[in-house]
Amino acid sequence: MNTPAHAQDSSWTLVFACWLIASVSTLGSLFFSEVMGFQPCVLCWYQRIAMYPLVILLPIGLFPFDRNIVRYALPFSVIGVLIALFHLLLVAGFIPESIKPCVQGVPCSEVQIEWFGFVTIPLLSGLSFLAITALLILTHRRSSK
Repeated sequence: MNTPAHAQDSSWTLVFACWLIASVSTLGSLFFSEVMGFQPCVLCWYQRIAMYPLVILLPIGLFPFDRNIVRYALPFSVIGVLIALFHLLLVAGFIPESIKPCVQGVPCSEVQIEWFGFVTIPLLSGLSFLAITALLILTHRRSSK
């Protein structure tokens, strides 16, 4: 049976996992742009704008644990999921080129990395945001009991 202390401990662990995902994603995006020299497109920048604050925001809710951190972090992750989904659909060709947001610089439909024939930077971003969103929703459910 879950005690309140146990529920808080598991919620803390879930938020910490969110922070780890956000940190690895941030470091990965910086590695791609600064080390490998890939220029981010406009949609990549928007995804970074949604991800980078999570690296700072999530630990603030950990020390001491504040279950309200979900309220502050969830909008960033949901917006990130939506932008990454749009980016994935654009790269896959489901969204017409005429409504693409990238009019200057790197085209948003350009694939810079493709591992195993399907893993792209927008897919990595989308999976990170999706995992963070799922963990934050689980945190909310566990901590509100």
